[in-house]
Amino acid sequence: MTPQSTFMITATVRVGELKNLRALLASLNQEEIPGHANPENDLIPFGKFDRLHFARFVIIEAKTAHEITAFGVNPRPWRPTLAFLGDIDGDRVSFLTQLAEHAASGLKQIFSYCEDFSEEDSDLLEWMKRHNVNQQANYVNWIGRTVKQIHEEAALHQSLSAYLQQIVDEVGRENIRQLRQKLLSYVEMEKHKGRLTLTPPEPTPAGWKTKNLAHKFGVPLILLLVSPIFLIIAPFFAIRLRMLERSDPELFIRTSREHIKTLTVQEDWDVSNQYSVFGDVKPGLFRLLTFKFIVFLTDYIAKHIYNRGYLTRIKTIHFARWVFVDNNHRVFFASNYDGSHESYMDDFINKVGWGLNLLFSNGVGYPTTTWLIKDGAQREHPFKYTQRRHQLPTEVWYKAYSGLTAVDLARNSRIRQGVENRQWNDAELREWLSLI
Repeated sequence: MTPQSTFMITATVRVGELKNLRALLASLNQEEIPGHANPENDLIPFGKFDRLHFARFVIIEAKTAHEITAFGVNPRPWRPTLAFLGDIDGDRVSFLTQLAEHAASGLKQIFSYCEDFSEEDSDLLEWMKRHNVNQQANYVNWIGRTVKQIHEEAALHQSLSAYLQQIVDEVGRENIRQLRQKLLSYVEMEKHKGRLTLTPPEPTPAGWKTKNLAHKFGVPLILLLVSPIFLIIAPFFAIRLRMLERSDPELFIRTSREHIKTLTVQEDWDVSNQYSVFGDVKPGLFRLLTFKFIVFLTDYIAKHIYNRGYLTRIKTIHFARWVFVDNNHRVFFASNYDGSHESYMDDFINKVGWGLNLLFSNGVGYPTTTWLIKDGAQREHPFKYTQRRHQLPTEVWYKAYSGLTAVDLARNSRIRQGVENRQWNDAELREWLSLI
């Protein structure tokens, strides 16, 4: 299989150039669809990069930095920062090399509004490598499912669905084996004519496999070895945690209508949406270490447990990442998800509110929790105010397979399995036909 990786190139915007940068980024978008990229735009033709799942340009501004004053701490300075991030098949360096080869002119125009970049002097590839920021945790809906596979399986589903409608009355709905045989023969004919392709998966890179196995077994082993230390410090941790939770200031701040309008005008143009939030980590080493440890465990769980179509009980997320920036004083979170923003939030509140609390309760402005997992997101209105306040509008957003949800991708892969697996029983065949 081909594993996925990420990139996130960041650079501070030059003083006085923010408006001009936004205008240039807007030229990448489709007409009358705010924030949604034209895949064939002149600057960065996203659609030509067949390894790219999602990409976005977002300008990270610290508009909620003043909230940290409630903790008796002065806000840290933060200049508007351009972030170009994406989720890709294969390794980062080879993809950035592709970008530098096929979109150099457009990228140089965009990055020319950033400090430490000159269109004439900069080696674009090396500059992007230097300005890449690694995430601390990353979630992939289905590790190994490539963009090419997604497009091929979507075409397979559409073709089979159309053909099944033609033959079902002739063959009869109950003749499932004859229906299947006709469908399989049809697929072979379409493949022979070059109208369908089902490319076999590439071999898993040996280096990635070794590293992944070492991570899978090494992390639990290390945690087991240090578990006696955890047991010793657990009572002190619990006492300190409750002290901080009881003293955390509550911030009941409604999001302005102007900000809500800026966000919502970009949403619900497709079956999927983007989400970017940015905020401060609560002051103190205790909060930072707790936050980083929970994110570390999240990364492990996402890599080795929830890597086949769902994150706990949530099946609507394609990709997500957590990134600590500003010397660990701030955190950036980005995701690509299916459905409306409201349903996305409700899914988490109702199904895994405790998970939200674990991950975000160490951020400034988050509703107070009890023992890290209770309250917090369960207090629906304060939580929704908080996440909207900290949400950033996305200047440009690209999705490689518009109109397809994560559930659609899983269904299409299941249909392909039915084509390639010749040994299914009658019950499995009925289920397979129902998917088509």
